[in-house]
Amino acid sequence: MEVKYNEKGLVPAIVQDVETNVVLMLGYMNSESLQKTNDSGLVTFFSRSKQRLWTKGEESGNHLELVSISNDCDNDTLLIKAKPKGPTCHKGTDTCWGETNDSSLAFLRTLEGVIKDRKDNPNDSSYTSSLFEKGMNKIAQKVGEEAVEVVIEAKDDNDDLFVNEAADLLYHYLILLQAKEMTLEDVVAVLKDRHK
Repeated sequence: MEVKYNEKGLVPAIVQDVETNVVLMLGYMNSESLQKTNDSGLVTFFSRSKQRLWTKGEESGNHLELVSISNDCDNDTLLIKAKPKGPTCHKGTDTCWGETNDSSLAFLRTLEGVIKDRKDNPNDSSYTSSLFEKGMNKIAQKVGEEAVEVVIEAKDDNDDLFVNEAADLLYHYLILLQAKEMTLEDVVAVLKDRHK
């Protein structure tokens, strides 16, 4: 990758949570810290105050596990996608702007990606791939079955069974959307339009 460092040999690096897309922090890298990041899989910066390499979390244990690095159109800013292991800011907050980084709903985007991969790259040992192989009728049937099970459990008092059946329904619904070449974003767009 081509990187244009500034006159001090540094390039700004924006760190984003790979699951939530929340911006976690901004740091600076030199060629050595970029190399160490790639080699170790842990995001490493050049500390301007300490004048040395600094791996995020080297003291706190709140590392940033590297997922990908890309540069912008001018090659003078890096975007690092990472998995944070604990709070990112030294003040104990999720981000350096004090925002909360809630990944629970963002996981659905990750799950959609896994389901799409099982569709595009079938795996003999994958339940999801086997549903795509069986076709639309079987997928639709599974969504119907899971919906009925959710209704049954909703009428009982076992919250654990209910939430597990709700998870099964959501999973099969995501498979159905993928089979129809749609995503949750398409559904959300309709809901937003109705909300106007």
